[in-house]
Amino acid sequence: MKKIAFFPGDGIGPEISAAARQVLETVAELAQMPLQIEEGLVGGAAVDAHGDPLPEPSLALAMAADAVLLGAVGGPKWDALPPAQRPEQGLLRLRKGLDLYANLRPAQIFPQLLAASPLRPELVQDVDILVVRELTGDIYFGQPRGIEVVEGKRRGYNTMVYDEDEIRRIAHVAFRAAQGRRRRLCSVDKANVLETTRLWREVVNEVARDYPDVTLEHMYVDNAAMQLIRNPAQFDVLLTGNMFGDILSDEASQLTGSIGMLASASLGEGRGMYEPIHGSAPDIAGQDKANPLATILSVAMLLRHSLDQEAWAVRIEKAVHAVLDQGLRTADIATGDSKIVGTRAMGEAVVAALRAGGQA
Repeated sequence: MKKIAFFPGDGIGPEISAAARQVLETVAELAQMPLQIEEGLVGGAAVDAHGDPLPEPSLALAMAADAVLLGAVGGPKWDALPPAQRPEQGLLRLRKGLDLYANLRPAQIFPQLLAASPLRPELVQDVDILVVRELTGDIYFGQPRGIEVVEGKRRGYNTMVYDEDEIRRIAHVAFRAAQGRRRRLCSVDKANVLETTRLWREVVNEVARDYPDVTLEHMYVDNAAMQLIRNPAQFDVLLTGNMFGDILSDEASQLTGSIGMLASASLGEGRGMYEPIHGSAPDIAGQDKANPLATILSVAMLLRHSLDQEAWAVRIEKAVHAVLDQGLRTADIATGDSKIVGTRAMGEAVVAALRAGGQA
């Protein structure tokens, strides 16, 4: 019996995660896979119920699970709270508590959505990028940090820090990923300015000796941001630190036409958490407008990386393609004469396509 910790979260989270859960339960039924899904609270919903964005029962639920499926967290409702109580801290603490140090964010063009990309079709038609982002270090977790008053003026400070072991383990993840793809890896840093990323480059070069079949290049983060727009198809695997990866993966999402299409996997030793890369979109929460496809594709990643069910992961991805072939679109990816549907209808269409596909 496989156990899944299910955290719907805030804003559109409950809507998109409900669609994804329906897909996961359909797979379990078709594959005759014993599955136990247990729901918990994280983020703003947990703050409202318990005054804590990651209550102890939620962390315990995640620790006992084979995988975690998450909707989205946050929203302006909680913006005035002290930093430790804000919803995003629940997500960061969950990643840290599970030691999920490797974030995989694929950005792949769906042929059916070429017209939805803000870039010209010829620039994006061959885009297939995997961003491998280190997730538990860097400036988001470095100490010291804070806001203080110095000579009557407020001053904020954060610390960017990595040790070589943190860099080495994420580099191995990226090189192994590149071996299974097109064997090209671009490591992103700012080694001309930041000592932290100078060490990053040194360690990545050391790890590269173990992967002679992978072509390695280094690129400064500002150039990488430009190249993602200028010539995105040049990239295969992008290896980045936590902050640079946060920014670049969101930029890469726009190549695909909508951030609502991008799934992610956060992996550690034997654990994984799966979520869309987008936020909670409180402005459309409860309106049946949100795109659930990123969360559904996150379920495919869950099956692939945590449950060793590659065939069923592929089945979900094919079901998403089938639905797009039918011309169904949520509003964020609609163009021309698309048939616009809501969150529930899109999820139900993927389930129907999944059922129509037979056994994996």
